[in-house]
Amino acid sequence: MLSSILILIFAFLSLIVLMIIHEFGHFIIAKKFGVRVDEFGIGYPPRLFGKKFGETIYSINLLPLGAFVRIYGEEGPDASDSREAGEPVIGLDDYRSFASLKIWKRVLIVIGGVAAFWIAAMIIFSVVFGIGANIPIGDQDIAGMGGAEVKVIMVSADSPAEKAGIKAADIIKQVKIAGNAVEIKKIAEFQKITEENKGNEIIVSINRSGQDLSLSLTPRISPPSGEGPVGIGLERITTLIQKYPWYAAPFQGIKYTGQITLGSLKGLYFMFSGLITGKGAPEGASFAGPLGITVFLANAASYGPGFFLYFIGLISVFIAIFNLFPIPALDGGKLVFLLIEKIKGKPVSAKIEQSITVVFFLILIALSIFITIKFDIPRFSDFLKSSFQR
Repeated sequence: MLSSILILIFAFLSLIVLMIIHEFGHFIIAKKFGVRVDEFGIGYPPRLFGKKFGETIYSINLLPLGAFVRIYGEEGPDASDSREAGEPVIGLDDYRSFASLKIWKRVLIVIGGVAAFWIAAMIIFSVVFGIGANIPIGDQDIAGMGGAEVKVIMVSADSPAEKAGIKAADIIKQVKIAGNAVEIKKIAEFQKITEENKGNEIIVSINRSGQDLSLSLTPRISPPSGEGPVGIGLERITTLIQKYPWYAAPFQGIKYTGQITLGSLKGLYFMFSGLITGKGAPEGASFAGPLGITVFLANAASYGPGFFLYFIGLISVFIAIFNLFPIPALDGGKLVFLLIEKIKGKPVSAKIEQSITVVFFLILIALSIFITIKFDIPRFSDFLKSSFQR
């Protein structure tokens, strides 16, 4: 139970790191263009601790829900400003204000945060291709995925498996009954053998960290409730990402990031086209907020660092795309306001932009609460239940 909670906390912190990387993208481009950055904060106010280095306050804040960067002049000039699009403001903003920059520079600052997600994904996937990653697939046969193995993910206390020396992460290769060997390729095969041989000794051949072992055990005739004859939890896994040499892994990571991005965009196209044409969302579609994503990450961690990092890379790409949605309160919404400024020849009133942004921010918060209650809390509850059973 304790280890599961620690994994959950680690997964949540991983999401926070992604948010910090995102804000650092805005931060570094703003600094590059000489814009004054007033604060770079981890978490959201109220502030717990802050230290000023140069002109920027670096702070730790109470609400651990992300990160933020406070850029001078980002709120925009006054509505009475009649400057040409992208031209410096005289008398309203000094030369180090975000609002005084040319439009193309402001666009790059906004895009910097989104680009940081993609760069993070490239680095993460490069690491994944350097170490490889396995994925749970169940007993179904999936085209293009071979070499599936049955892996032990949990061993019950005082069970025949524990007494025989079977441990979590062991790979079950073979079972021998009365000298006859049966290769184990699916979970159901092992369950069938142990069920049919209750009370009879069997020899289980396993692979542990590259070492082959043969262990003797006798399946229980009357196992405790919730446990099988042997007392182990199993998962069928296969190779998701093949391990590459260190010099080839970065190329594969960059390539894979592009493939995931294109695949995600196609998925979004089909989803929205289905909604527009009245076909509805794709079958099996679900939603997840921060809590749900954290649970997914915690579950992914149980399959090893490769799958955990793979999932982090996916999330990084998905959030990058989501941030480009033309919704006020997201980076894509900020780009829309800059586009309007370019077309009109003058900026949108700061008060109007802020009011629209606040409205959409509240809508996003309400949607996040709905998703949390509808989808995430049941996932979290199931995670806790499974943790107590381990």
